[in-house]
Amino acid sequence: MRRSSDLQPEIADESAWWRDAVFYQVYVRSFADANGDGVGDLDGIRSRLGYLELLGVDALWLTPFYTSPMADHGYDVADPRDVDPLFGDLAAFDRLVEEAHRHNLKVTVDLVPNHTSDRHEWFRQALRSAPGSPERGRYVFRDGRGFDGSQPPNNWPSVFGGPAWTRLPDGQWYLHLFAPEQPDLNWDNPEVPADLARTLRFWLDRGVDGFRVDVAHGMAKPAGLPDLDPRAELGAGVLHDNALDPRFDDDGVHEVHRMIRKVVDEYPGRMAVGEIWVKDDERFARYLRPDELHLGFNFRLVEAPFDADAVRTAIDHSLAAVRTQGAPATWTLSNHDVPRHVTRYGGGALGLKRARAMALVELALPGVVYLYNGEELGLPNVELPDWALQDPIWQRSGHTTRGRDGCRVPLPWEGDTPPFGFSASPGTWLPQPNEWAGSTAESQLEDPESMLSLYRHALELRKTHPSMRGVELEWYGAPAGCFAFRRKGGGLICALNTSGGPVPLPPGEAVLSSGPLDGAQLPPDTAVWLV
Repeated sequence: MRRSSDLQPEIADESAWWRDAVFYQVYVRSFADANGDGVGDLDGIRSRLGYLELLGVDALWLTPFYTSPMADHGYDVADPRDVDPLFGDLAAFDRLVEEAHRHNLKVTVDLVPNHTSDRHEWFRQALRSAPGSPERGRYVFRDGRGFDGSQPPNNWPSVFGGPAWTRLPDGQWYLHLFAPEQPDLNWDNPEVPADLARTLRFWLDRGVDGFRVDVAHGMAKPAGLPDLDPRAELGAGVLHDNALDPRFDDDGVHEVHRMIRKVVDEYPGRMAVGEIWVKDDERFARYLRPDELHLGFNFRLVEAPFDADAVRTAIDHSLAAVRTQGAPATWTLSNHDVPRHVTRYGGGALGLKRARAMALVELALPGVVYLYNGEELGLPNVELPDWALQDPIWQRSGHTTRGRDGCRVPLPWEGDTPPFGFSASPGTWLPQPNEWAGSTAESQLEDPESMLSLYRHALELRKTHPSMRGVELEWYGAPAGCFAFRRKGGGLICALNTSGGPVPLPPGEAVLSSGPLDGAQLPPDTAVWLV
């Protein structure tokens, strides 16, 4: 039997609620629409809290609902301390937090500290002010290169395609690592962290339980803004290598996270998790030092294909990245920025079967799990018509990259035809496919073989079964294309078969499987829990 080394040291704060929580990401636009305008909203979320409690999750992560012109569907924030009318108002937010807490659900919200909207009052002031002014000092403005300044200050590309610089009529350029409507803030300016601290306290005072920090490896910019190495791998959903790509993971970012942690620690029982697309395990671990973030999204499981060796390598890297800091690992298979894993694993019946298997792998692991709304229904990506696409990636790429809309289609709740109970309006902000009639929450709730029933059963066992204890893993020898691990301290065994044929089950009593077992054999594309 081969064994992994110790996962992580025991630490004093073992009672922290987030250390083994299951979070549910609510993409606010697509979860539930209460006012009938075709776009999800805060009252819609509140109307479905009973479903989330029934599902068995512990906490919510809400994507941005702040005042925004919606150039990037809310990640371009014009006022970080108010609710956009599209989603409700502050009273609706307060009602949601209060009722979620009554359902024993924590509420965490997105924080967008790398950039603002170009409609933010600060940026409007900057546009009205002269080069070198204090107003421009809140953002990253530079003169261009070349004898007449007509070339961008460096060769940095935008994550969304095209250059990361836009020139103003007065000749200066401003930096936007994302869309031009999302100018990057200058974190060397003391007004910027002071304003973020004010935003943190504003939402903490309203009862939020924590924050998801968007682009947590961004914010700080290297001195001199050096050129990017042309060998760097680029694009949304790419693990960044700071040695080649100086746009992200600059060492100065850790000052920002120490500031965030200091404010959050003023409020007992609150937490922060970072979106950290960082390739190197040691550099990833720095974000989880005791005075920085409580948790960090590690996206290696998202990037792994449906292959036992690749998944095991992703698990080992994710555990190694947190081992030195005593922080729990985080696990996720999908989010609003990547294709849904049913589609990534092959789509159709095969993708669904593999997604069921990976759900059991993920939920058997020690640490924190983030589910993306709709994955518990087994939803695939949707091939949307060109006219429906709204993601800025589609526009910025000259209609060559379709963007992320396919994983953001509104959820199907009930009924046989769109909008499937999502809204009273058939004109949902993205169109739903007719074939989702068999995937609604209503149709799956009473079906013991459905994806929703599998998630509910797995979440209940994860929360209540004594075999789920322990923060260390032990790997077993396994046939090619397979793996098996055991939770040390609890004893749960999880086995996965990604090979082309059945393999013998490990010893133990099966308590849950992602598909039918074949006697003492584990079929292909199947996972099982044993005790």
